[in-house]
Amino acid sequence: MSNESKKTSSGSDKGVFEHIYSTPGAGWTLERPPADLKRLCETGAIVPDKALDIGCGEGFYSIYLASRGFDVLGIDLSERAIRHARQNAERAGFNIAFEAIDIANLLRLDEQFAFVLEWSVLHHVAPPERPQYVKNVADLLRHGGKYLSVCFSVEGREDDSHSTFAVSPVGTKLYYSSRDELHDLFEPHFRIIESRLTTIHGRHGQQHMALLTNSIRTQAARGG
Repeated sequence: MSNESKKTSSGSDKGVFEHIYSTPGAGWTLERPPADLKRLCETGAIVPDKALDIGCGEGFYSIYLASRGFDVLGIDLSERAIRHARQNAERAGFNIAFEAIDIANLLRLDEQFAFVLEWSVLHHVAPPERPQYVKNVADLLRHGGKYLSVCFSVEGREDDSHSTFAVSPVGTKLYYSSRDELHDLFEPHFRIIESRLTTIHGRHGQQHMALLTNSIRTQAARGG
């Protein structure tokens, strides 16, 4: 079995995510884009081009990018999430492509992107599977393309634990990261231009400390 076809941690949670998205309004779904993404777009650090939104959920960040002029493809493990995303984009008046794809199968896209947004996805990927996943992300980016990754930080555990693993109240597996771990993970393929703590907000006022990593593709991507 190839590395690409191996099931990721998020893939093994597919049933959990389908249950969560049985109705619109998952606990992490926000209609407004996060301040960090807005800052990068409004300052010109990320400019409109072809973008991939990994783990797009109900599609609101994809809709924001489309409103800024990006040509967006949103993907998510959950088929129900993708249905919600298509409905939300239609209501907002945007023609956005959404596909239900397991992140283990990223290279099936066979496309090149200038920007990859991955918000609250990496903490669902088990550490042994992350190097292949990040390599696949890099292979989808053009040389010089931008990759914005935001995931839960081990520094922000609500129970003050330094454990790197937990199961969320809704049943998803969570793998917390340190800054050094992410540096070692991204460095073979990217030049990190920003790495810092930030906050992920939930729909019902939840807040989670997270690590934001903004990086640039440094090696020639496949086919480009």
